[in-house]
Amino acid sequence: MGAMSAITSPARAASQAAVAAPAPIRASLSAPPLVIHDAPDPVAVDLARPEAIAATILAGFDRHYALFRYNAQQAKSRYEAGDWHAIRRLARSRITFYDQRVREGVARLQAQYTEGDLAESAWATVKREYVQLLASYPAPELAETFFNTVSTKILHRSYFHNDFIFVRPAVATEYLDSTPPCYRSYYPLAHGWRRTMRQIIIEMGLACGYQDIERDMQYVLDAARRHLGPQFVPATDCQIHVLRSLFFRNKAAYLIGRLVSDGEVLPFAVPILHDSRGRLFLDAILFGAERIETLFNFSRAYFMVDMEVPSAYVRFLQTLMPTKPPSELYTMLGLHKQGKTLFYRDLLQHLAHSTDRFVVAPGIKGLVMGVFTLPSFPYVFKFIMDDRRKDVTREYIEGRYQLVKVHDRVGRMVDSWEYSEVPFPKDRLDPELIEELNKTAPSLIDDDGDALIIRHLYIERRMVPLNIHLDATDDVGRDHAIKEYGQAIKEMVAANIFPGDMLYKNFGITRQGRVVFYDYDEILYLTDCNFRRVPEPRTPEDEMAAEPWYPIAANDVFPEEFGTFLLGNPHVREPFIRHHADLLEPTFWQAQQERIRQGLLEDVFPYPEALRFRSIVGVMK
Repeated sequence: MGAMSAITSPARAASQAAVAAPAPIRASLSAPPLVIHDAPDPVAVDLARPEAIAATILAGFDRHYALFRYNAQQAKSRYEAGDWHAIRRLARSRITFYDQRVREGVARLQAQYTEGDLAESAWATVKREYVQLLASYPAPELAETFFNTVSTKILHRSYFHNDFIFVRPAVATEYLDSTPPCYRSYYPLAHGWRRTMRQIIIEMGLACGYQDIERDMQYVLDAARRHLGPQFVPATDCQIHVLRSLFFRNKAAYLIGRLVSDGEVLPFAVPILHDSRGRLFLDAILFGAERIETLFNFSRAYFMVDMEVPSAYVRFLQTLMPTKPPSELYTMLGLHKQGKTLFYRDLLQHLAHSTDRFVVAPGIKGLVMGVFTLPSFPYVFKFIMDDRRKDVTREYIEGRYQLVKVHDRVGRMVDSWEYSEVPFPKDRLDPELIEELNKTAPSLIDDDGDALIIRHLYIERRMVPLNIHLDATDDVGRDHAIKEYGQAIKEMVAANIFPGDMLYKNFGITRQGRVVFYDYDEILYLTDCNFRRVPEPRTPEDEMAAEPWYPIAANDVFPEEFGTFLLGNPHVREPFIRHHADLLEPTFWQAQQERIRQGLLEDVFPYPEALRFRSIVGVMK
C-alpha cells in the first residue's frame, strides 16, 4: 500500500503544531509551515555517521534509477524484436521497483548502523549531508522523494519534523539538463525538410528495417502541409526539436517533438508500428496539444523512456501540454512516486489560495467506495467504506485497484494515486462529509484536533458520472456517449478485463468526451469468466419464476441479461442496439476470450482511426 511518507507526514506535523500557529498556517493541508525546533546537541551527533547514512540512502536510489533506466532500454530491444508480451511484463514489473528498493535501503541502513546512528536527533544532519550530495545530481527531485520515503520507514513515526525531510525541494531543476541535451535540434531551412526528416529517423536508432521509409516521409510531409495550411511561411528561427529517447508503450514507439517558428510551438508525435513481417512504418503524425495530451491521458499505461535527467523531459513536455501538471507527466513517465509528491504539493498550494470545502461527491452513492471532492480542484478522493453493501473484503478491493495499476488500462480505466495517513483540516470539510466519514468508515478516521486523518485514500481525476451525463444531454450527446460507453467496454475486453458492474454510474465522461471506467471492486480477467446463454425454460412455471431455475456458478455471466439493467430507457436502448448489440450476445465475449488465450494482443490506438496514414491513403500493413 502506498504511503504519504515524504509529503503527508510534514503536513500532519503542521496540524500537531497548529495550536501555536497563526491563522494562515493552522490547517494541516495548507501551505507547509515553518516549524522551529531545537537544534540537536552537537556532541550527540557524530558528523561522519550522518554523511555515511546519506551516502547509503543515495546509493539505494542510484540502484533504483539504474534499474528504471535499464527497464526502458530493455523495452527498446523488445520493441525491435516485436516481443509485445515481454514489453507488457516489463511495464508490469516496473510498478514495484520503487517499493522494492526502499525496502532494500531500509534493510541496509538497519544492518549497517545502530539505533543511535539512525535516531531522530541525527536526522536533520543526515538531510543536510544528503543535500550536499545532490549538488550536481541529474535527478535530485527523485532522490529527495526517495530520501523522504526511507526516512518515514526508519523513524517509525506517524509524523515528522519539517527539517527531517524535504517538504519543499532543496535542489532546483529548472535549468538542469544532460550532456548532450535531452532533445536534438534540426534546422530544416538550412538542410531541407525531407533531408531533415531522414536525419531524425536515422538518429532514432531503431535496429529494424522499414516497409517504405520514403513513402512514410512523404505522408508526414503531406500531413504537415495540410495541418499548417497554405499560408504558413517558416520564420528564420524555424527549428524542429525531438526528444532523444523514444517513448515505448504496448506495441508502439512514439517520437515526441515540436516545431518552433517565430516563437510559436507546434507539438507533434509520430507513432511507429510493426507490420506482420517485423518491418517498421510511420502510422500517423499527431499535431497539437490536445492530441498529445490524449497520449498522456491518465487512463493509459505508463510510458517506458530512458531519461538521464527526467526533469528536462518533463520541462520539454510541459511546452507541448502547458495545462497538464508536472505531477501527471512524471506519473505517465513511470515515476509515479514523484507524481504523488508533486500532486500533494499542488494540493497544499491550492488550499492556501482557495476557501471552498471538501464535500460528498455528487451522484449515486457506491456500495463499497465513498467519494468526496473539492469543487475548485479537479480530483476526487475515494475511500473503502467499513459498512459495505457487497460481500467483499477490504484486501480484495485493494487488490482490484492494484490489478488496474499494473494492467494495460487502454485509455479506458482511470489510474489512481494511493495515499496513507492523509490529514484534512476540519474547517475545510463540509459537516455533511464529516458525518458521512464517521458513519461509513470510522476505522479509517483519526481525529487529530484541527484535522481529520484518513488512513487510506485513492485519488483520481474527476469526471462527470455517465448516468448524470445521459440524463442531462440531448439526443446527439446521448448517442455519442452510448457509442463511447460500448467502445470503452470493448477496449477493456481486448485487454482481458471484464468490468463486472457495467451500470452507467460506474463510468465517467472526460472533458474530451471519452468514457472511462472507475469502479474496480468487481473487475475480473475476461478469461476467468464463463459467458453463457440463458437456458430455455423447461415449463411455464420456470418462465414465470422469480429466481433462476438453472444453476449459476460464481463467475458465470449471462450477456443477454445486460439489457435488463442497462436498457430500460428507450432513449438509451436505441443507440445501444444500433452501435453495440453484440455486447448482448455470449458469442462476442467467447470469441474475445479465445483470441486472448491464443496470445493475440489487440491494437487499441490512442488516436482516431481517421488520422492513420493507412486510413487516408488505403495503405495496408
